[in-house]
Amino acid sequence: MVLAATPDSALSDADGLPSVRRIADVAWSGGAVPIVVVAHDPDGSVSGALAGTSVTLAGPAPLDHGPAGQIARGIDVAVAEIHETDAALVWPARFTWVGPETVTSLIEAHGTTAGALLRPVFEGAPGWPVLVPVEAVEALRTVKPDRMPDDVVADLLAAGVRQVSVELGDPGVTHDRSVPRASLPPYVGPTEPPAGHVHEWGAAVADRVDAEESALEGPALAPYGQAAAENPDQPG
Repeated sequence: MVLAATPDSALSDADGLPSVRRIADVAWSGGAVPIVVVAHDPDGSVSGALAGTSVTLAGPAPLDHGPAGQIARGIDVAVAEIHETDAALVWPARFTWVGPETVTSLIEAHGTTAGALLRPVFEGAPGWPVLVPVEAVEALRTVKPDRMPDDVVADLLAAGVRQVSVELGDPGVTHDRSVPRASLPPYVGPTEPPAGHVHEWGAAVADRVDAEESALEGPALAPYGQAAAENPDQPG
């Protein structure tokens, strides 16, 4: 679930690609489905940037719901897309350098830590995207609208959601697009398999996704409902 505060945030350059396009490609490569982008798209430019991807473009929640409301909105859309969805990667659009290995690792770790919030770590610092269990969505709806994304995570923990930190050796989880990709610290990879076993990164995805099935004409559009009339300007 990619959160973009504004169309400019969604479309900001990420090494030659719009941010949301780069993130969508990485999420797909890492095995994350469905992919939901929560962003305002008044002129269709965000939709255009996502053309050819397997993405649902969702209108944002009302402004007065705050960042937590945008996260809840994305989870609601993801669950509507695939009813068996039991967790969501909350991915602010500014974190464009996260690698597909990190996506795969968080999904695998979720398999052995169901119900926990998983936070990727690089050199001891917590980062993004954060894997949030679907059962935390009701707690999200109680978070105050002025709470920023890191504060939202803190409030979920205060509400009793268990957190597991996962050291993945990926500098992209803590360095956003304000840092040029060429200037990132070296990627070192996880010190041990996040789910307790060795795998080849992305191999399972490559085996099960047929090229013809993965090629789509463009993003699906989730219902805007009330959200369409509201100002979408949220941090992300």
